[in-house]
Amino acid sequence: MSMVTLSGLKELIESISQERNLPRLAVQAAIREALIKGYERYRRAQNLERRQFDEEYFDNFEVELDIEGEGFRVLSTKTIVEAVNNTDHQISLDEVQQVAPEAQLGDSVVLDVTPDQGEFGRMAAMQTKQVLAQKLRDQQRQMVQEEFQDLEGTVLQARVLRFERQSVVLAVSSGFGQSEVEAELPKREQLPNDNYRANATFKVYLKKVSQGQQRGPQLMVSRADAGLVVYLFANEVPEIEDEVVRIVAVAREANPPSRYVGPRTKIAVDTLDRDVDPVGACIGARGSRIQVVVNELRGEKIDVIRWSPDPATYIANALSPARVDEVRLMDPESRQTHVLVAEDQLSLAIGKEGQNVRLAARLTGWKIDIKDQAKYDEAAENTKFAAVRAQYQSQNHEDDMNEREDEIQEELELDEDRFDNREED
Repeated sequence: MSMVTLSGLKELIESISQERNLPRLAVQAAIREALIKGYERYRRAQNLERRQFDEEYFDNFEVELDIEGEGFRVLSTKTIVEAVNNTDHQISLDEVQQVAPEAQLGDSVVLDVTPDQGEFGRMAAMQTKQVLAQKLRDQQRQMVQEEFQDLEGTVLQARVLRFERQSVVLAVSSGFGQSEVEAELPKREQLPNDNYRANATFKVYLKKVSQGQQRGPQLMVSRADAGLVVYLFANEVPEIEDEVVRIVAVAREANPPSRYVGPRTKIAVDTLDRDVDPVGACIGARGSRIQVVVNELRGEKIDVIRWSPDPATYIANALSPARVDEVRLMDPESRQTHVLVAEDQLSLAIGKEGQNVRLAARLTGWKIDIKDQAKYDEAAENTKFAAVRAQYQSQNHEDDMNEREDEIQEELELDEDRFDNREED
């Protein structure tokens, strides 16, 4: 059998495997695919009959690598027929029976169709090189996808490599002994207090593993996601890991709208064990546990509050550190509430540029209006809400009536169509 020589094939496979962290079999598969594309290019260039080659024309061709011999062969699987119409796909019964008398019509045979060393020209070699580079990139992306797909929503250790526009490119690993892979940390996912100098290390939250063929890193990570806070507490508080304490909700503002306001997080915790203080478990002795989390987040303020099934108690806790005098659930249906506080607690309850009340609203899912207890007119507020509620209910009733009228009209039109069809029959 003839063979096209590829000097240094064995060393090439070994070096690509090490450089790109790919298994040797994956590298060999990529080389075979690239060579078959190069063979297609060679055949199209040699197409003296001006035959049309569709995308599936070369499906019966394959490349066999001889790694020890440092070369390759092109093999073609052909069907045995009485009369040959296409020499690339068929071979005559008479020709086969000269070598194998037992052959029958419809059988398949594999033939060596390797071109001569000199015929596999420069253009075919260039095509092979281009396809090989693409196939190796595809293999790498597939490997990364398979390696990190199940790690979405987890936290990884990262190291700063370089900067691209406003993004930071990091090196992350899926585990001990695994090679590093590039990940992108976009501007919106960065923390304002982080110092992204070269080789600095951070914990990052794996937010997304891309499956497409776009350029750049496949992995998108975050320092601003609430999932990072949850992981850090779970890692630092054994009671959370043992499911004695559970994290019910997290509201985080890692990139506040104003540069005069720092990052802040509110986290609601609960427990079914009466002997365990969930807030104290998260804070730790002398604040030791929460301080580890704060240090990792570069000084971000964190409020740990007790969750409660009673909305009023939960809302009052969520506005910590402000002291709340009363929580009035004005409209449970639309989840609107008035929170009454003393005058000296107003600024604390609202927070700098509204951050405290904004996070409390996100944490609880209620729209919170902070009111001065001394100036609050309960009767006037009740009247106002009653009027708004009545208008809301009237609008809903009107919408329901209009929807019902539309349904009746559609039913009448259907009945008319059925009647017309019956008359035609």
